[in-house]
Amino acid sequence: MGTDQVSEVREPTPTASGIVRRLADFDTLGDALDYAADGACGLNFFDARAANPRVQSYKALQSDARAHALRLIAMGAKPGDRVALIAETGPEFVATFFGCIYAGVLPVPLPLPTSFGGRESYVSQISNQLNSCDPMLAIAPPALTEFVAQATAHMDGVDVLGWDSFEALPAPAADLPRPSPDDIAYLQYSSGSTRFPHGVEVTHRALLANLNGHAVGVGLADEDRVISWLPYYHDMGLVGCLLSPIANQVSADYLATEDFARRPLSWLSLISRHDGTTLSYSPTFGYDICTRRISSQTRAGDRFDLSRWRVAGNGADMIRPSVMEQFARTFAPAGFNPGAFMPSYGLAEATLAVTMSRPGDGIEVDEVDETRLGGQGASADGAEAGAGRTRRLVNCGYALPGMEIEIRDHDDIVLSEGEIGRVLTRGPSIMTGYFRDPEATAACLRDGWLDTGDMGYLKGGAIYIVGRAKDMIIINGKNHWPQDIEWGVEQLPHFKAGDIAAFAITTSDGEERPAVLVQCRTSDLAERARLIATIRDRIKTMTGMSCVVELVPARSLPLTSSGKLSRSKARKMYLSGDIQPLDIAA
Repeated sequence: MGTDQVSEVREPTPTASGIVRRLADFDTLGDALDYAADGACGLNFFDARAANPRVQSYKALQSDARAHALRLIAMGAKPGDRVALIAETGPEFVATFFGCIYAGVLPVPLPLPTSFGGRESYVSQISNQLNSCDPMLAIAPPALTEFVAQATAHMDGVDVLGWDSFEALPAPAADLPRPSPDDIAYLQYSSGSTRFPHGVEVTHRALLANLNGHAVGVGLADEDRVISWLPYYHDMGLVGCLLSPIANQVSADYLATEDFARRPLSWLSLISRHDGTTLSYSPTFGYDICTRRISSQTRAGDRFDLSRWRVAGNGADMIRPSVMEQFARTFAPAGFNPGAFMPSYGLAEATLAVTMSRPGDGIEVDEVDETRLGGQGASADGAEAGAGRTRRLVNCGYALPGMEIEIRDHDDIVLSEGEIGRVLTRGPSIMTGYFRDPEATAACLRDGWLDTGDMGYLKGGAIYIVGRAKDMIIINGKNHWPQDIEWGVEQLPHFKAGDIAAFAITTSDGEERPAVLVQCRTSDLAERARLIATIRDRIKTMTGMSCVVELVPARSLPLTSSGKLSRSKARKMYLSGDIQPLDIAA
């Protein structure tokens, strides 16, 4: 990034924009940035200690992005071409992403390496995504260009450049194309896109409709500011925490995702530091990490001020009410208001959000009899007094403006309120399809309705998500959600979220049984044997099932690009022998 564009001044951009707020009511994303550039807001990139920001005003972003668009045009880029961008949290990525937008080129955000799997796994993942999007150019942080070059080595005509090398290219004057609202703005790979990636086509119209719905849903106020650590290659990080602030003229402050992983409480420090009110979002595990990390000797009120945290969004995975309640208790001395919790439901195929709960409502829970969650058409009536096993499901909110939701059974019959089935949605935010994959598109998109692949029910107009249909474990005709089994094991000492993968297998005698892989960190063989017995007892108590329990090495369970457990891949790796169980005492 040019030093004339990214400020060396350590004062973040102000919260007040100084221009009339418009709620994403633009024809294209480029129009949204052009309007925001007339105001004083911008993006601020903080270090791991939530200090020393690199400041990128929207005016500077506009200038850099237009120069990048000219560079792309000079390289021969045509509207509709793809440019793959390794989505590092920083001004370089943002300016290059918007350079693509101004050039009519489709930016394709791809993940950074995680600490799991190593170089070979990362190169394999992005290689599949690069094959899918077929870019003319890939741009990455300079330290990662070698990885990207390896991933594109088998592809013809794909240039690989670092941020610095791309910025050094000439930017001769040229006319910028004028996209229409129905043109594709970018491709978004969903979090599970690894071996068979699906690039979601998001149009300008769909994006801005979702950004408008998001702003309306949170009741966006003049004093609001976005604070985020979420990665830009994930739909919540890209749409909810980067494109939404720009399209709605809001300043935003960022920690890099890897810095949050090392120092999660820096997120709360950043929230504590600024005046105004905060909008900040996280999957459940982010709140859980902060609760676990704070020392029992530390008074939260002495270290943090969370009283201005107006919207604490939650989405991207199953929401665990007990985690949210523990976070609220832990940080109540710091002024955190549990009414700030705002659960939501969405997916990349719907741009981002489908539903959002109402500001101030907090976590609303429906406690249901577990035996009534056994399949499509089953009723999710409330648990009666004395019910044996119950499950607490979170109200994930109400449809955004223009969005519709239906619950259907296997025969596509619309179910009544309280009946469990497949969640379908339609409206202005739905994707046009998967990039160059009509078969996958037809499998989930029919007559404008998107089959989300999730199971849930409606109650009072709000959606309650039960789980993923494809992840369901069906034993003896009864459905069991793997999330419940994994959660039960996580509550045992020494385990945490991401340590457990539950799925169904067929044993050598032809019996369907649940298998549970548990990452283990002890080398004591006798202790391993005791752990297996404890885990088996816990699952038997929870479900009545006898499970195959295997201890596996730490860091052996596969994750998606957004850091979530991939059960389907864990199952394949276990059955193929790529994940080998640890030895235990005889």
